Amino acid sequence: MTTKLLLGDEAVALGAINAGLKGVYAYPGTPSTEITEYIQNYEARNADGIHCTWSSNEKTAMEAALGMSYAGCRSMVCMKHVGMNVAADAFVNSAMTGVNGGLVVVAADDPSMHSSQNEQDSRFYGKFAMIPMLEPSTQQEAYDMMDYAFKLSEKEKLPVLLRLTTRLAHSRAAVSVEEGKSCVKSLPVAKDPRSWVLLPANARRKNDLLTAAQQHLEDLAAESPFSSLMFPGKGPGHKGLGIIATGTGYNYVMENRALEADIPVLKVAQYPLPATMVRALAEACTEILVVEDGQPFVEEQVKAMVGAGYRVSGKLTGALPRTGELNPDIVAAALGREPEQFYARPQGIVPRPPALCQGCGHRDVYISLNKVLASYPDARVFADIGCYTLGALPPFCAIDSCVDMGASITMAKGAADAGVWPAVAVIGDSTFTHSGMTGLLDAVNDGSDITVVISDNLTTAMTGGQDSAGTNKFEVICIALGVAPEHVRVVVPLQKNMEEITAVIREELDYHGVSVIIPRRECIQTLSRKARAAKR
Repeated sequence: MTTKLLLGDEAVALGAINAGLKGVYAYPGTPSTEITEYIQNYEARNADGIHCTWSSNEKTAMEAALGMSYAGCRSMVCMKHVGMNVAADAFVNSAMTGVNGGLVVVAADDPSMHSSQNEQDSRFYGKFAMIPMLEPSTQQEAYDMMDYAFKLSEKEKLPVLLRLTTRLAHSRAAVSVEEGKSCVKSLPVAKDPRSWVLLPANARRKNDLLTAAQQHLEDLAAESPFSSLMFPGKGPGHKGLGIIATGTGYNYVMENRALEADIPVLKVAQYPLPATMVRALAEACTEILVVEDGQPFVEEQVKAMVGAGYRVSGKLTGALPRTGELNPDIVAAALGREPEQFYARPQGIVPRPPALCQGCGHRDVYISLNKVLASYPDARVFADIGCYTLGALPPFCAIDSCVDMGASITMAKGAADAGVWPAVAVIGDSTFTHSGMTGLLDAVNDGSDITVVISDNLTTAMTGGQDSAGTNKFEVICIALGVAPEHVRVVVPLQKNMEEITAVIREELDYHGVSVIIPRRECIQTLSRKARAAKR
């Protein structure tokens, strides 16, 4: 064994490598990105034959990982919580097909929305799909759970969902790791079409089997080496407050010395929620506080298990805030204690909102777009997920919407269908290949009167400069989708080209049909990194 200082994401990655991982598939998204990046930078990756490239989106990643599982190898798919929405079709149906080689789906949730548009909780997806779930509390558990997860997946013939949160994914701790990778033999390629072809007759049979397995999966959760029911010195006859804690919430409970305060603690690290452990705690206590980061996923189930007459508090009762991340002070307040304040909170600090980098090509796009649209008072600009979303802020104030990956084109289409003109969509290069192409095809098929700006900085810049799936292919893609070649225009967003850019934008706005403008200039951050590397 050796000790490494690892992010939670890195612990997941190394745990998967040492468990015999054959392939990882992912789309970059904070706070999950570092899992795949760690594997990409893993020195022995090529020698070990680990496949690791960025996928076009989370759905294609999930399907590729399922294909590798079908072929008998251990695979992993990684995404942030909103990526689960994109992967949901394949994810839910993978519980119906089952797996061959072990398949672990890692979903990194973002309570407090540090870099996300919602706070959704991926545990609901696991419950919906009726598959086993794991939730580590520490970086050490994140590492240890990977070998356990792959073995559990292969034993139960089901995918396993591993849920992280930002605080665990992006904090470091010392982790004891095994030296060297496990030698895991690939299983034979799956051959039974009764499992893998979800025709209604097969699907009904598989659905019955999956439903019947739920009690068994719950029993496994109660036996999990990562879950525990801990009683303080007085033992099970406590008859006071008890705590159920999950994930990072367990750390905050222990930082508040719950056991020293004679409070029993049930740590839940595997799902389905083990009812036997919950009822054992309830019998020993007169009330339960549920501490969990995210939505009241466990709290709702505990209320149903113990009955209406039993007091259960947590996010639903206001004992803990319904939104945002938990922390030790919040948990202390829920326990009726005064939080310990070691430092005074600084006063008078003016918040500094995020901004586009100086020298960023998106700046020139918005400057020229605003200049042209000043002549079109009814214009609306529908934007997308990426660095360019910052165009909503001063000094640009250039966009009117940002909903989800790919929504810019389809929202512009819908608005144009309703009579809005001009309707402009602003989308990034990586987002376009993630989920913008189908919207563009809809617009072409309907002959919608929209102008699409694919702001191409040759990378997935928002998450750190990962490869973009469509680099140097956008003109070909747009023409292949049916956009008239003369209305696929490429410009270089630089101050010296402003006159040309504004002229192109005005021409395409005045064209009544689908037009695409591609401002192309490399991200200033990736360009700077390349320049620094060249000097070494």
